[in-house]
Amino acid sequence: MSPADTRTPAPPAEPGAGVPPRGARPAGGGNRLEALRDRLIASRLTPNQISMAGFTLNVIAAVLVWQHEFLIGGVVFIIGSICDTLDGGYSRMSGKGTPFGAFLDSTLDRIVEGIVLTAVATTFTERGDELAVAAVVVAVMSSLVVSYTRARAEALGVECKVGIADRLVRVLILSAGLVGANLGLLEPSVYVLAALSTITVVQRILHVKRQLTQPAL
Repeated sequence: MSPADTRTPAPPAEPGAGVPPRGARPAGGGNRLEALRDRLIASRLTPNQISMAGFTLNVIAAVLVWQHEFLIGGVVFIIGSICDTLDGGYSRMSGKGTPFGAFLDSTLDRIVEGIVLTAVATTFTERGDELAVAAVVVAVMSSLVVSYTRARAEALGVECKVGIADRLVRVLILSAGLVGANLGLLEPSVYVLAALSTITVVQRILHVKRQLTQPAL
């Protein structure tokens, strides 16, 4: 007799007991994700390597845009931007993050925006579209100031994540413009990017002003 035969028989299960609800995913999928996560954490992969991979891909994207390969450049830009998004999450999940890594990530993000938009400005210059070139300059300047206002506000002890055009929104707008460049979407996307980034700067300035001038409780 096996050890299981010596146990007290369990009461009959209710009908449907043990059957996963309709639409539920099997536990195996979660286990595989956890195993993948554990392998990544145990590996030598660092958040800085992910940041550099994203930076490299975005430089390649800028070169492709400069060569008027907008669709491929847009796809590479999207993949590189995903890497830029994943490095922070991986840093927190793995515990491998460092103060320098956070600094490097933020710095590379700003460089990437400037490089890709510079390639876009080159395209508009070749077309003789001065208004679009000016819009790119405004977009670059406003994007940098959006990040600066947050950093400066947090140095003053004010959380400043407000605004309609954070980095994710800016990436989505530029990605749509690059992928749809052959459909005439690149120029409108730059105008939208410049306008929304400028509005975001104003929103953050007003937010910090309210926070710093409100009476103490």
